[in-house]
Amino acid sequence: MPGAVPESAFRPRRARVVGLVFAVGILVVMVGMSILLTFSPQSGWTGQDTVSAVVFAVLLAGVLVRLVAVRARVTADGLEVRNVVFTRRVAWGAVVAVRFGGAEPWLTLDLDDGENLAVMAVQRADGEFAQTEARRLARLVEAHAPRPDAD
Repeated sequence: MPGAVPESAFRPRRARVVGLVFAVGILVVMVGMSILLTFSPQSGWTGQDTVSAVVFAVLLAGVLVRLVAVRARVTADGLEVRNVVFTRRVAWGAVVAVRFGGAEPWLTLDLDDGENLAVMAVQRADGEFAQTEARRLARLVEAHAPRPDAD
């Protein structure tokens, strides 16, 4: 629809906050300890140890940031689902069902090719917010579903 307000992306809440806090905490603690150990005469800690610890902290923080960067972005053609490793674009017509029940940790899309696609952006840990987001996505799928031509 021209002029329509674009839908906001689906993103987890709790995991994002916790993951980002841990990423910053790891960086601060590991970099701080490495620098302090470098200047402690009896530690035996060298500049090379500090560099290694800082690189490790940056890599670990990067992994945490990637874990919490999951999202599902609504486009005119479908849904772009970015999980931890892969990003996949799914046309609206390819989505057969939206499932968010049982003990599953996140929402799942049933696709017309028989595959299931996890949407890690909607996580059970977010409680009622996740339920609301699952309903919102189901409404979007229904609204964009191809309709048979009425003759």
